[in-house]
Amino acid sequence: MIQVEIDSIRVSLMSQNRVIILREVGRERYLPIWIGPFEADAITIELQGVEVPRPLTHDLLANIIERLGGRVTHVVVNDLRNDTFYATIYLDVNGEEVEIDSRPSDAIALAVRVNVPIYVAEHVMEQAASEPEEDIRAGEALLREALNEEDAEDIDVSEEDLGAFKEFLEGLDLEGLGEDD
Repeated sequence: MIQVEIDSIRVSLMSQNRVIILREVGRERYLPIWIGPFEADAITIELQGVEVPRPLTHDLLANIIERLGGRVTHVVVNDLRNDTFYATIYLDVNGEEVEIDSRPSDAIALAVRVNVPIYVAEHVMEQAASEPEEDIRAGEALLREALNEEDAEDIDVSEEDLGAFKEFLEGLDLEGLGEDD
């Protein structure tokens, strides 16, 4: 298992969905997981310390577990099948480990409320995670191939060099692109 932390929650410009970006602790490897807007809000509210007048669903779940004598120990994003992530919530109930099947978004929303570690199975990270350096090297290779020139060997592109270009691309509104007027 690989411990991760929440790097960010991003809004899709193309849909109502959000992407939660998990970052491996001690490494620049990122795992994006698409989640719904309500789950994203539940996680964000807790991370930002927003006070709510009444318990939200994940607060209620944490309260029920505690009142019944249980304790959440950790959560694991443990599988990826057919582009769907799966997670498990691990509880300690009277010294016995209990596993509860969950959507990753619900497991993470609960984990941030009770302040427990979030893990991802190694095979899931291998399938779906990425490292920025790998992406940059792949981009450099494509650039060299496209240029097909001797001077291309002198190209050294850093992530900082691509920052403004990346921000520009992320800010583009491509809705309606290619539609006939």
